Amino acid sequence: MTPGQRRRSRRQRLLATALALAAMLIALVTAPVAAASATTVTVYYRAPSDWSAVNVHYAPTGGAWTAVPGVPMEAACAGWYSRTIDLGSATGAQVVFNNGSGTWDNNNGADYLIASGEVTVAGGQTGTGDPCGGEAAVVYYDLTSMGWTQAYLHYAVGGVWTNAPGAAMAEPACDGWARLSVPLGTASTMKAAFNNGAGIWDNNGGADYSLGAGTTVVSDGEADAGAADPCATAEPDTVAPEAPQGVTATVNATTVILSWTAATDDVGVTGYRLTRTSAAGSVTRTTASTTFTDANLDPETAYSYTVEAYDAAGNLSEASAAAEAVTGQAPPAPAGGEMLGGDPRQDPIYFVMTARFYDGDESNNRGGAKHETSGNDEYDDPMFRGDFSGLVERLDYIKALGFSAVWITPVVLNRSDYDYHGYHGYDFYEVDARLESEGASYQDLIDTAHAKGVKIYQDVVFNHSSRWGAVGLETPTVYGVQDAQWGDFYDDPNPGFTYDGLSVEPNSGRSYYNGDLWSTEEPEGNTCRNWGQFTGNYSAEGWKVYHCQWPNPTTGMFSSANYHQCWIGNWEGEDARSCWIHEDLADFNTENEAVQQYLIGAYEKYIDMGVDGFRVDTAVHIPRVTWNRVFLPALQDHLVEKYGAEKAEDFYIFGEVAAFVHDRWNRGSVNHSAQFYTWQERREYSEDDVAAALEQYTWENDQGTENQPTSTNAFLDGNAYHEPDHAKFSGMNIIDMRMHMNFGEASNAFYAGMDTDLWTNDATYNAVYVDSHDYGPNKSSTRYAGGTDAWAENMNLMWTFRGIPTLYYGSEIEFQAGVKIDCGPTCPLAETGRAYYGDHLEGTLEVSDFSEVASATGAIATTLDQPLVEHLQRLNEIRRAVPALSMGQYSTEGVSGGIAFKRRYTDASTDSFVLVAITSTATFTGIPNGTYTDAVTGASTTVANGTLTASVSGKGDMAVWVLDTALTDAPGQVGDPGPYLS
Repeated sequence: MTPGQRRRSRRQRLLATALALAAMLIALVTAPVAAASATTVTVYYRAPSDWSAVNVHYAPTGGAWTAVPGVPMEAACAGWYSRTIDLGSATGAQVVFNNGSGTWDNNNGADYLIASGEVTVAGGQTGTGDPCGGEAAVVYYDLTSMGWTQAYLHYAVGGVWTNAPGAAMAEPACDGWARLSVPLGTASTMKAAFNNGAGIWDNNGGADYSLGAGTTVVSDGEADAGAADPCATAEPDTVAPEAPQGVTATVNATTVILSWTAATDDVGVTGYRLTRTSAAGSVTRTTASTTFTDANLDPETAYSYTVEAYDAAGNLSEASAAAEAVTGQAPPAPAGGEMLGGDPRQDPIYFVMTARFYDGDESNNRGGAKHETSGNDEYDDPMFRGDFSGLVERLDYIKALGFSAVWITPVVLNRSDYDYHGYHGYDFYEVDARLESEGASYQDLIDTAHAKGVKIYQDVVFNHSSRWGAVGLETPTVYGVQDAQWGDFYDDPNPGFTYDGLSVEPNSGRSYYNGDLWSTEEPEGNTCRNWGQFTGNYSAEGWKVYHCQWPNPTTGMFSSANYHQCWIGNWEGEDARSCWIHEDLADFNTENEAVQQYLIGAYEKYIDMGVDGFRVDTAVHIPRVTWNRVFLPALQDHLVEKYGAEKAEDFYIFGEVAAFVHDRWNRGSVNHSAQFYTWQERREYSEDDVAAALEQYTWENDQGTENQPTSTNAFLDGNAYHEPDHAKFSGMNIIDMRMHMNFGEASNAFYAGMDTDLWTNDATYNAVYVDSHDYGPNKSSTRYAGGTDAWAENMNLMWTFRGIPTLYYGSEIEFQAGVKIDCGPTCPLAETGRAYYGDHLEGTLEVSDFSEVASATGAIATTLDQPLVEHLQRLNEIRRAVPALSMGQYSTEGVSGGIAFKRRYTDASTDSFVLVAITSTATFTGIPNGTYTDAVTGASTTVANGTLTASVSGKGDMAVWVLDTALTDAPGQVGDPGPYLS
């Protein structure tokens, strides 16, 4: 090879190498880069049962949100929806869900934070895994065993619980059962508890239930795994019950009481159909009981009754043999009565909730719509249990305690789900039929009490009606719909039936029938806005809530002429007098003349029946000027017309001006302080009542606490009684809220009372109590539980200091001490301070006079033998024997010691002077000389230097030294020594 050839060959090799390197570089530059692995998450969402579609709206961590409403999710398995989301390079995301129709689940505004992989979102909780993998737990829950109408399943799969109350058990099931399927994923079991959505739980006694795959039936606290489907189609029941036997008919005036022997059936008897036949035709009624009361029949008329039994399948038995009855004469209509009269300060008051005191007639007992859910059924304790019959029967018990006045809860016809207390008035002109009986009408109660020397004070409400309005004034129609959710809630309308709280509407089988309250079609003249439109909200049961479905002041449902149109915002503001305070208390426009005349006419009726006084509920929620210009003068005019001016003054009106504070003026607001309501107006206001109410509120607030009227009506002038000046008295006395709030200690109550008396027109008329059906001292939610000694000390003060002692039923035996007074329908009445008292009153009783028992047997004898009862009886005897203790003015001038004071009352025939020392020894100086006798011990001493020392040995003890005067001798020892006064 020549040198030239060698050079060409070398150049060729270099060129080939260069070309190869270039090819390699090109390959490196142009070869595709392998893609990084994308991150994804599969989201499983358990949707609310009423969602028909689900969207997921999300934003990868650090990324942008999808456009609203997000992307649709696909049905995955029963109750679950899923969607796989590409997160890109992110490792997690924020997600929220919606139904495409404006309803969102955004974790209460916090969004759900999820990672990659498989994620579950259910009941407000996030978890991991595929809930649609593995098997499912199919759970049936027995609603009937709990008395529920729906159920929620609160469960944990893999240790993660749903948010309470859990998931609605809304899958299709048969009557009396609720069903829900829960995929278990990789788990084999789940923890579970059940509730009714209203706070009532079944959590297996605190242990929760452990439920596995397959079908589980939960009933009566037992979980039966692998059980048969309780809703599987069974063989039809075609066998009718046997005919009822032994039908009897008992006649009482125009009432027929039927009874019979229970029928039998191969499955079970559901109820009975009664057929009443007379010359006027036939009428049928149904009942689940083996007794039936047929009232208000035609007098002196022949009736024939047959009874048939039926079962759940509708099979009807043969008719029973007929029972014949002929009604008697109609009972005479109540003739009205007259009040007893006399100074109300001489009558200690016993306060009873009529429906909870004593049951004299079981036939008028009614449990109402909340009987089961409240738990009252577990105690066989219907909310309406006590009645006038029981009160008539046990007036002697009240008299045996020494009381000569009874304050009873409102008597007017009520209407609500829980209205035993009487404060949800529906027809103010009718007495609630659940309180009355044959021979025990309201008039009978008044007349019987008067025959025993006992007054009746009726609780009255001017501020509000029931949530359903007031018959004769305004009863608005609400929206209702009998759909799959609400169908069982709304009764079919029955134009021939009138609600009275007692009678059972035959089609629904309910005394709490509501078929007259609702309409699906918008009624003519409706003023409620957005009638029947979905609100976007759901009930506790998970049902859709609609506009105009529930009474509300701000929707236009109630007319502005008759009802106020706002909710209260400030309890010490003007709106406390002109807005609703609760949804069950529809606030009257008390400045409207039609409303005023409606209420005045109603309560004049009860004056005509002879009641002795009114306790006025929620008095503070009506402007004082309205009381002073309208209601109080109207009542006074009617009393004067009936009784004359002098006796009319004996009618005792005392108002609830609820001021739950310890200071003299209610958080500085004179308009909301109790003593303010004892005074007339100090200036003229606009003739228009609405304008006058605003003017009065503003003007009095501007005057402030330092420029309010004062009075010495409760105070002695030295040792002398002086004629009280009632010229500026409004006509309304008050419950002593200041003492009530301070009765945690008797000494606190004593000093607080004295601190307020100067600004009260006449504090000797204050009603004084320790606790009530609403609160204990210090606004405690429980009945007073200070102990027996403290009760004795409190009673000593109440029965000797100015004011009228008032005792809530059962306090004489410390009944339900320390127990929550009221919890509405969320717990049984038996577990509250409003429990039924009748069990303590069974037995026989004869009374010879106030505080004097001739004989007693049974439980009532045990009750009367309790130490506080004996103490109370003697206090009432002492108070009656010493006029200064009931009607006297008082002073602490010249008195040294703890709870100690002097009192005097003088009129043309009486001069009563007394020195009282409670709990500890006290010295009285500057007192009249003369002979003093201790009404407790009978000891006597002569005072010559104007000084007396009263020795007292401790809590529950006291000294009551009474002066012999020219007009009134000291009574000596009053009553027998007892557990505290000896």
